[in-house]
Amino acid sequence: MNRAVFLDRDGTIIKDKGYINDIKDVEFYSFSFDCLKELQKSFLLFIITNQPGVGKGLIETDSLDRIHSFILKKMSEHAIAIEEVYICPHLKEERCECRKPNTFFIHAAREKYSLDIENSYIIGDHPSDIELAIRTDANGIYLLTGHGQKHYPELTPFQKKKIKVCSSLKTATHTILKSKI
Repeated sequence: MNRAVFLDRDGTIIKDKGYINDIKDVEFYSFSFDCLKELQKSFLLFIITNQPGVGKGLIETDSLDRIHSFILKKMSEHAIAIEEVYICPHLKEERCECRKPNTFFIHAAREKYSLDIENSYIIGDHPSDIELAIRTDANGIYLLTGHGQKHYPELTPFQKKKIKVCSSLKTATHTILKSKI
C-alpha cells in the first residue's frame, strides 16, 4: 500500500490571500517546492481544499480551474507530481459530503490509489484539516502559517493531543521525514 500526504492549499503550499480568483494572486511559500520534492520521495502527494468562494459566487469555476492548472504546472516545472487535486466548492451550510472535515475525498483517494491512511499525513492550517486527520486515523499536522495562528485556539485539547503542530510546511516536512512512520 502507498502512503500519502494530503496538503491543504491556501496557507499550506501557497500564501493565503483570501478568495483567489486570478493566477497573479498565487504566491508559493519559498520552501514549498523543496519540501514537496522531499516528501514525494516517500509519499504520493494530493491537494485537498475547501473553496467556498465558488459557492459564494466570489470565484468563477473557470478561474479556479486555471488556478489549479497553474499550480500543477509550477509543480511539474519543479519535478513534483501531485496525484490529484480534490476541491469542495460548497458552502459550509450546504452540509455536502466533500467539505473537510468530511472524509469523502480521503476514502476516494484510498480506494483509487491503494493508500495506507494510518501511515499517511494530512497537513493544513485549519481545524477542519485536523478533524479530517482524526476522523480518518491519518497523522495530522497543524501549521501556524496562513490562518493557523488565528485558529489554533479553536482546537480542542483532544485535537491538540492527537496531532503535531509545526510553524510551516518546512518544519512539517522535517517532522515527517524524521518520523518512524
